[in-house]
This record gives sequence, C-alpha cells and structure tokens, in this order.
Amino acid sequence: MKIVSDIMLKILGWKAVGEMPPVKKSVIIFAPHTSYWDGLYGKLFLMQYKMNYKFLSKKELFKFPMNIFFKLYGSIPVSNNKEYIDEIVALYNTSDNLHIVLSPEGKRAQTDHWKKGFYYIANRADVPVVVGFMDYKKKECGIKGVITNTDDMKETITEIGRLYKDVGAKHPENFTLDKRY
Repeated sequence: MKIVSDIMLKILGWKAVGEMPPVKKSVIIFAPHTSYWDGLYGKLFLMQYKMNYKFLSKKELFKFPMNIFFKLYGSIPVSNNKEYIDEIVALYNTSDNLHIVLSPEGKRAQTDHWKKGFYYIANRADVPVVVGFMDYKKKECGIKGVITNTDDMKETITEIGRLYKDVGAKHPENFTLDKRY
C-alpha cells in the first residue's frame, strides 16, 4: 500500500513528510479540515504504514449506499453525544494496536472552537495525540508532532495550536484554531 499511496500522492502533486511515531495506540488528529479532499490526503498518508487505524465519522454519513463506502474506507460512526468517548476508550482497551483518526474541528465550515472529544479520548485511554496535517500551500501531508502528556487540556490545546500555526488550509477562511485558549 505504501507504493500505491506514494504514486497517488505524486500524481496529485503532494508529498508525505514526517514519520509516524513508534506507538501502538494513539489519537491522530488531522487539520485543517476545510475540504472533502482532506480525507483523501490523510488516507494516502496513513496507507504508508502498517497499522490498524479507524476514522471517526459522523453517524449521519452512514446511510445506504454511503455506509458501504465509509466502512470500506475504515470509518466508524459516532454520534454527537459524549457516550462515543466511552465506546472509543473501550476499543482501545480491547486492542493491542489501534489508532483513531479524526478532525478536531468537527466540520469543514468555520468554527471558533474545536471539539474536545479527541482530548478526552487520548486522556482517558492514556494514549498520545499524534498531530497530523494537510498543508495546501506546500502540498504536504504528514505528522507535525506527538503529544504524550495530556494531563492539562489548556497546555495540550496550546501546543497543538503552535504546531498548526503555519499550516495552509484549502479554504483558509474556514480554518480557525481553538480561540478559547
């Protein structure tokens, strides 16, 4: 799959940068998420690694026939209620190797805050947050960094903001870092 994803990225004019950290479990956040294309670039990057990953997608997307596509893509449906955090933590507890991938913005449209589910999942499952990105200015996708200590939400969100500071979104007017910190 690495060869296929390398070829696809080159055809699309993109390159993968950074390396996945040597961890068996993580929450991988990808931002900015301002376009449907973001999922493709994130998927192509992740295909380069032999690891078990699942995308979190809103459950409304899992209606026939799209549910077939999303399941093949590696997505699992989640609701907007907070019970999904318990479900994801339970998945980590029953797996030796699992990486959950999501967009902290929660949607492609502009927002003034990020959903904190990724933080609560990482903190409660005791897994690191891997900071993935898609930079449309540079045509790069990859990993910006890893946050292993999620004891303090404000520190974690501030560090994530620092890592995303210079990343160019497809629709920059829709990309906002969490303004509450």
